[in-house]
Amino acid sequence: MNRLAGMTSPYLLQHADNPVDWWPWGPEAFEEAKRRDVPVLLSVGYSACHWCHVMAHESFEDDATAADVNEHFVAVKVDREERPDVDAVYMEAVQAATGQGGWPMTVFLTPDAEPFYFGTYFPPEARHGMPSFRDVLDGVSRAWTERRDEVGEVAGNITKDLASRSLAYGGDGVPGEAELAQALLGLTRDYDSRSAGFGGAPKFPPSMVLEFLLRHHARTGAEGALQMAADTCAAMARGGIYDQLGGGFARYSVDRDWVVPHFEKMLYDNALLCRVYAHLWRTTGDDLARRVALETADFMVRELRTPEGGFASALDADSDDGTGRHVEGAYYVWTPAQLTEALGEEDARDAARYFGVTEEGTFEEGASVLQLPQNTGPVDADRIASVKERLLAARTRRPRPGRDDKVVAAWNGLAIAALAETGAFFDRPDLIERATEAADLLVRVHMGQGARLSRTSKDGRGGANAGVLEDYADVAEGFLALAGVTGEGVWLEFAGFLLDIVLDQFVAEGGALYDTAHDAETLIRRPQDPTDSATPSGWTAAAGALLSYAAHTGSEAHRAAAEGALGVVKALGPRAPRFIGWGLATAEALLDGPREIAVAGPAGDDLARALHRTALLAPAPGAVVASGTPDSDEFPLLRDRPLVDGGAAAYVCRHFTCDAPTTDPAELARKLGR
Repeated sequence: MNRLAGMTSPYLLQHADNPVDWWPWGPEAFEEAKRRDVPVLLSVGYSACHWCHVMAHESFEDDATAADVNEHFVAVKVDREERPDVDAVYMEAVQAATGQGGWPMTVFLTPDAEPFYFGTYFPPEARHGMPSFRDVLDGVSRAWTERRDEVGEVAGNITKDLASRSLAYGGDGVPGEAELAQALLGLTRDYDSRSAGFGGAPKFPPSMVLEFLLRHHARTGAEGALQMAADTCAAMARGGIYDQLGGGFARYSVDRDWVVPHFEKMLYDNALLCRVYAHLWRTTGDDLARRVALETADFMVRELRTPEGGFASALDADSDDGTGRHVEGAYYVWTPAQLTEALGEEDARDAARYFGVTEEGTFEEGASVLQLPQNTGPVDADRIASVKERLLAARTRRPRPGRDDKVVAAWNGLAIAALAETGAFFDRPDLIERATEAADLLVRVHMGQGARLSRTSKDGRGGANAGVLEDYADVAEGFLALAGVTGEGVWLEFAGFLLDIVLDQFVAEGGALYDTAHDAETLIRRPQDPTDSATPSGWTAAAGALLSYAAHTGSEAHRAAAEGALGVVKALGPRAPRFIGWGLATAEALLDGPREIAVAGPAGDDLARALHRTALLAPAPGAVVASGTPDSDEFPLLRDRPLVDGGAAAYVCRHFTCDAPTTDPAELARKLGR
């Protein structure tokens, strides 16, 4: 019996009609494996994963393969976005055993959840050096029945090795000028001077590294850091990884030059990149950065917002190509003939030149991904706007990619921060409203009565899975950004609730952090990863939120926890800067103070609004902003901050020293480094 029909995860629901007798992760599945004396087949993926869909169609929807699975295994399906802890533990085992990882992840376990055989995608027939999935099933089943002692020994050794791994980082001092300079040097060496970004293909958006570069420039004036950030942002915005019609970024580029993306669109990528482009505009005033920040914000609201006010986790890479086949990228790519059909011959020729659409194509079967080549020459802006509008209208008539409607707490926290700041920078109160509505949903549905977070929700109903460190940290980050933008201290208070739980439930000795709470489900290893990958790690995100909260409140406990957590950045930043970008960005904030800015003024006062906006536009790394009336008790930073000559004033403090208050926005800008 397939047991996935009642799940809230869209990924699990995609498998609810498989002939495989899937179980969700839980003790019942392992008890069943013990009762039947069979191993567990653990399959981990997510709804926007192209190769997860491929393996599902080839193997899990095949009756003969399903019969093999059902006879010899207990099959457990996990959505990695719902259970990042389960994913992290077994992915570490896969990477240790095979040297690589990815999704779908396929792991065979004993009934005690100990892994003994690993892989990712397995084809239905042997090819490219990979065994067929049926052969893998047969081999594992025979090993289980004929060489049980050997399997048990392998599983025990792997589990012992995983359990013995621990991070001693933290508490060894905070990163300083030397470590951040070494990190910048390492990034310079890895920088792709031809196509921008870092490393080769596949090339991922380096969101957190870009934030570090912008902050480093703001603190030190290093032009090289700003140039790498600006050029990378421009290359991505002009490339196929960015949706030139509808806004928003795909997951990554399969090539070095940002031309062909892997087409799924993730909330976390777009939230992080929206914020980076807004911060780049704040630093440079660049028009392209402004456009991309706003288009990405509008994409999130238009395409990912749920009826309850939260943001869905992803859009699928695949969609119907019009013939009934599900094909990657079908919704987004164009042939010259399709341009002509939508635009007519003359406009189609100009559009092909402008967007780099060729007869040969840049993707598959003669289709091209739209991009903005540099050598198109002068263009008629009004005409291009008309072309984009008509192409977007034509595209909306195509079958749309599927959407994973679950709301992930951490990623919504990132979206709240991005939308709040983008709305404030560009005078878009509607974006601030959308951020506030998402924050309301997290409080009502994900926090419940006791402030403990649920990892996910769907259709306004909280999921059963407990929040992990990144959920607490990223939601706190979103609430802190919203507090600074809106002047509503309740968001600072909610951030404090969450960060107190971090101090109570996630901190280890010496300043290290765990990804799961002390009272969370016990796995074969307690996950603990400080490196930033597609999103800030829970570890570095917590360090950033703790530091900001301490700046707002003066809490020594929160600042000490932030500094303890940043010990890992001192250790890893100079050696692996590409993989701890958010940690480096937080270290920049620590070195800068961070600045504490209080704007005190009468409600609705024009000067108070001008000072508040100036404070928000300050590039000072990690600066925190509190605004309100002098007698307000919503923000600790507003205490003892009187009006000056009866008018609004701004107070700036840094490293326990405060400047004289100012009533001049231009003077405030100078104080804050603009």
